[in-house]
Amino acid sequence: MTHAAVVTGVGITAPNGLGIEDYWTATCAGRSGIGPVTRFTPDSYPSRLAGEVPGFVAEEHLPSRLIAQTDHMTRLALLAADWALEDAGIKPDELPEFDAGVITASSSGGFEFGERELRNLWSKGGAHVSAYQSFAWFYAVNTGQISIRHGMRGPSGVVVSDQAGGLDALAQARRQIRKGSSVIVSGGVDASICSWGWVAQLAGGRLSTSDDPDRAYLPFDTAAAGHVPGEGGAIVVLEDAEAARRRGARVYGELAGYAATFDPAPSTGGPPGLRRVIELALDDARLAPDDIDVVFADAAAVPELDRIEADALKAVFGRGGVPVTAPKTMTGRLHSGAAPLDVVAALLSIRDRTIPPTVNVSPDEAYELDLVTDRPRSTDVHTALVVARGHGGFNSAVVVRRAG
Repeated sequence: MTHAAVVTGVGITAPNGLGIEDYWTATCAGRSGIGPVTRFTPDSYPSRLAGEVPGFVAEEHLPSRLIAQTDHMTRLALLAADWALEDAGIKPDELPEFDAGVITASSSGGFEFGERELRNLWSKGGAHVSAYQSFAWFYAVNTGQISIRHGMRGPSGVVVSDQAGGLDALAQARRQIRKGSSVIVSGGVDASICSWGWVAQLAGGRLSTSDDPDRAYLPFDTAAAGHVPGEGGAIVVLEDAEAARRRGARVYGELAGYAATFDPAPSTGGPPGLRRVIELALDDARLAPDDIDVVFADAAAVPELDRIEADALKAVFGRGGVPVTAPKTMTGRLHSGAAPLDVVAALLSIRDRTIPPTVNVSPDEAYELDLVTDRPRSTDVHTALVVARGHGGFNSAVVVRRAG
C-alpha cells in the first residue's frame, strides 16, 4: 500500500513576511524584502544587498536557554517549525514516541554563530569559545533542535545539496511517510548573512553587485547579472493522507512527484540534467506536461543558467507552453530555504487560484517563456512544478497538486 504524503501545516520566515499570510499577501502584492545588508557592515564588499527577515525578535518566540545555544538560522527554523505544527493542529507529545520525525536541508549551517566564536578564539583564546559551538554551526543542527524541542524521535536526517536540498529533504520526508511514519516535519531554513558567510557566497561568483534593490536580481532578463542572497525559508508538516483524513485535518495539497539528477562534469560535454529531472518528476507523479498549470522556476539570474532552464522548460512544455513564475525575486535566493518556500507558494497558488508575479523583470523574448510578471495571474491551478538547482550540478524537481 502506498501512503500519499500531504502538507497539513506551514511555517514561514521570509524576507517579505513572517508567517504564512503575511508572506503570501506581500508576495501577491509584489512587495520585495530585498534591501541593504544590516546584519553586518558590507561597505567593503562588492555585493551589499540581501533579503533579510524583518521584525524577527527571537526572544519573543523562544526561551532564553535556546537563544544562548543557537544561531540566527536555527532560531528562524525553530519558529517556522512551531508555526507549522500549530497550523497542522498537531501536538507531537500526543503521538507515539518514535512516530514523528524531522528532515531538513541546510547549505551553510550556523555561520554567524561560528564566526563570532572564531573571533573569540583568535582575539581572546580557547577559554572564551562557547561550548555550543560544537553543534551550533553544524548542518544538522536545525533537525536536531526541532527534534529536541518537540520530542520527535522518529526517522530524521539532514540533506546538504545547496538550493536543491530543500526539495531533497521533502522527498526524504515523503519516503518516510510511505514507509509508515504518520508525521514528518520537513523543509529548509538558511541564514548566512555575516561577513564569513558573505565571503563564502562571493566565492561562487554568482552574486549581483547592483546596489538597486529593484535591479539587482533579474532572472530571464537581458540585464541579468547574478542573484541576491537571502535568509529564511519554510518548514512544513508532511502527513500520511489517510491519517490526516481521519483526524479531519486541513490539507494544502499532496507532494505527488519528485526526482533528482546531477549535471555531468563540464569536461564530458554531456547535456545538463535539468530537462531529465523535470521529466522524471512528472513520471513519478504519473502526469503529462499538459497536466502542469504553473512552474516555479529556479531562476538563477545568470544568463548561461537561465538559458539552460528556459531550454529545459521549452523542451518539456513547448514554447510558452506553461506559465512560469519566480517569486524569489522578492526574497533573494534562500539557499536550502528557497525551494520549500516555493513549494508553499505553489500550494497557496492552488488554494487561491492565483499565480504570484516575478517582480521587476522584463522578460527577454529569446527565452520564449510565459513568465508571469508585474501582477498576479488569476487562473485555476490544480498542479504545480517546483524546480531547484544547487551549486555544483544538483537538480531537483517536485510536483504538488490539489488533494483529491
